[in-house]
Amino acid sequence: MEFRLLGLVEVQDERTGLRIVPTGAKQRALLGALVVKAGHNVSVQRLIDELWGEHPPANAANALQLHVARLRRLLSGLEGRSVTPHEQHAQHPWIVTTSRGYTLQLAPVETDAARFQHLTDEARRILPADPDHAGELLRRALSLWRGPALEGSVLGDICAGKAAQLEEHRLTALEMMYDAYLRTGRHGEITGELVELTTDHPVRERFYDLLMVALYRCGRQAEALRVYERARNRLVHELGVEPGPALRGLMEAILHHDPALAAAAPAQTDATADDAVLPLCEEIARLHRRIERLQQEQNRLLCRFNELTASTAPRLTAGAVLA
Repeated sequence: MEFRLLGLVEVQDERTGLRIVPTGAKQRALLGALVVKAGHNVSVQRLIDELWGEHPPANAANALQLHVARLRRLLSGLEGRSVTPHEQHAQHPWIVTTSRGYTLQLAPVETDAARFQHLTDEARRILPADPDHAGELLRRALSLWRGPALEGSVLGDICAGKAAQLEEHRLTALEMMYDAYLRTGRHGEITGELVELTTDHPVRERFYDLLMVALYRCGRQAEALRVYERARNRLVHELGVEPGPALRGLMEAILHHDPALAAAAPAQTDATADDAVLPLCEEIARLHRRIERLQQEQNRLLCRFNELTASTAPRLTAGAVLA
């Protein structure tokens, strides 16, 4: 089974396709806390704090016991039917009771968060030498996300802290992915996505940095500089700080057309002509797509021009008659 934290907390049985989703907020919070602390004992008191905070019920320990028992049945796929003693003995003990609390027995690779971390670590390792493959690994890693981390489970500090950590890892993975795309000459494909990211995360400087480089490499220097001004205004207004040295340095480099900002030529591991065919074909395909987009924009503008001309023609005729 795989325990999923990158979205609504759930359990997926990969053999049968069965999805197990706790139905109550307390059940989701309990499962989330145990998965976050998998392999480690979580004390009864800490779980009570996680589920009820400063307002626990009078019989909090007993209430927690009931939630744990129900979660055990849910994980065993036996919720809702009677269980014989033999069946109980044969079940894998996911949740183990200890003298101090409870422990979820889980291998490190049995969560989507662990798979996400493995893919991003591998992408980080190969990014300088193979940005194309790194970008693909990061795209796969980010596709594991189904919504906010630990969605519906954040009642206490355990899940809240993990959710914040996972969200930071997600944003870092996005930064690495778009860095990889810039390294492989895909600046023309990512400007729209980066604009959305700067809107969604207005004080995260790295997204502005990536967007400015992408715009500059598309020949849109003025727009790149306007992005810097927008970043500066947001940082000053919301945080009371000026942009950091990296973003200021990039702005200066764009102003002076620093050659270091130019898109890198596709790397070739062999000098033979055959090895150059694939990058050349990819570049031709990109140019075709750009030409198609420009043609569509031209057609749209022509239609708009004709509409405006048609609507103003009667007014001009009337004006001429009055004159």
